[in-house]
Amino acid sequence: MKAIVVQRQGWPVSNNVLLRADWPDPEPPGPGRAVVRTLCSAFNHMDLWVGRGVPGLDLDYPRVSGCDACGEVESVGPGVDPSWVGRRVIYNAAVRVPEGPRPTDPPGSSLAPNYELIGEHHFGAHAQRFGVPVDNLADVGDADPIEAAAFGLCALTAYSMMVTKGQLRPGQSVLITGIGGGVATSALAIAKHLGCPVVVTSRHQHKLDLARNLGADHTILDDGKDWSRDVRQWTGKRGVDMAVDSVGKATHLNCIKSLARGGAYVTPGCTTGPDATTDLARIFWNQLRILGSTMGSNEEFKEVTAMFRAGLLRPVVDKVFKPERCAEAYERLEAGDQFGKLVIDWR
Repeated sequence: MKAIVVQRQGWPVSNNVLLRADWPDPEPPGPGRAVVRTLCSAFNHMDLWVGRGVPGLDLDYPRVSGCDACGEVESVGPGVDPSWVGRRVIYNAAVRVPEGPRPTDPPGSSLAPNYELIGEHHFGAHAQRFGVPVDNLADVGDADPIEAAAFGLCALTAYSMMVTKGQLRPGQSVLITGIGGGVATSALAIAKHLGCPVVVTSRHQHKLDLARNLGADHTILDDGKDWSRDVRQWTGKRGVDMAVDSVGKATHLNCIKSLARGGAYVTPGCTTGPDATTDLARIFWNQLRILGSTMGSNEEFKEVTAMFRAGLLRPVVDKVFKPERCAEAYERLEAGDQFGKLVIDWR
């Protein structure tokens, strides 16, 4: 079958990407699994990490990445309801890793799930077919495959960190840094669905203009200076209830200074680096919450997919490529020029 293959680890990733026609088909599905014929697949920042190398993870090359896709179930394994066959689906790339308890373990009430990622730890969906656990699938009916492929992981990430963990409530104010990426645009859509006033930041004016069209109430051009006073002025000096920050080092302190008392700083990543400077006095005095979030559960995935099927949430699609132009797609992802998701159309 055809597959977009990262031939070797290195930078830029686009130089090491090749569309191959001789990639092996996935194995017949085992118990609890399905094979899906890909209609469209979509890119995430994780595709770059797979190409560059993931710290602490020993990956073999060549390999196929891809954490998002829409496809049709082609076959299922033993014990799986056969009515899955033929359905149009998307999938949750986060596969929970079972962890057996040890006799000396304390209560794990506060422990978060340990995930492995389809498209990172396991070969992904940038191919004509891929294998996936049935529990990770969600039916999307007759949805447009391009939009469906662009929806999954970013919407799940934003939903889990904002609604489940951050406990965002309708009408609360939200700050989103680095608007333009898939998680940031998904966060904007979720916040607006909840009736939240939203301020966004970007280093690019054209991305701020596009965010305005999607409902952003206030925009800040990030020139590297402290913009927290701008946020506080916009909120009447109160501060925002939630800061959604996947930028990391370059924006963390500004986010902390922008939060209202009891506000939540939620982060699913740190594209500018993990070693941020913070303000502990503000954190304890204003009783702030600092929440890290990675992907989300299958239950959360089905909740957010239900909102997509109902037409309540839609992803932002930047550009669609045919598989033969995969290197161009990687180039655009590496340059950070996109506003929304980049999609490969396999049809």
